[in-house]
Amino acid sequence: MKELEFAEFYRSSRDVCLRAVLAGVGERQLAEDLVAEAFTRAWAVWPKVARHPAPRAWVVRTALNIRVSWWRRRRREVALGEGHDVAESPGGDPGVDPSLLALLRQLPRRQREVIAFRVFLDLDTEATAKALGIAPGTVTAHLSRAVATLRGHLVPTPEAGE
Repeated sequence: MKELEFAEFYRSSRDVCLRAVLAGVGERQLAEDLVAEAFTRAWAVWPKVARHPAPRAWVVRTALNIRVSWWRRRRREVALGEGHDVAESPGGDPGVDPSLLALLRQLPRRQREVIAFRVFLDLDTEATAKALGIAPGTVTAHLSRAVATLRGHLVPTPEAGE
């Protein structure tokens, strides 16, 4: 029973979680690795995750936490120069427009995380705040700033004199 329940959760949630993590980290291969690790951890404690009010948010938050842990470990191993960017993997479209993904990469980390939870996982402000461990007002502020930045890049402005 546990196996079937988890298999259905994985099947219905993998792509959504991948898109959310991709929005948060900006690199496809890294997002895939993080999501795989997060689902592995979810399987290990499935009864707990199954009772969580938002199991997908648990997976995404876990994936983002894993990234921080990996980053802390690896920053001591290899120092990369500014502007280092990993190319998109040829493994297919993750469902996020490449130009949008490029803009998301430019946002601060917390803004990317809020976008991942509010937009890609479609969580409300309260659930996002709880998942990220921040105040609801902070979620609103980060979302507002992120949307304003993205709008500035994506929405054409009327030419002066029109």
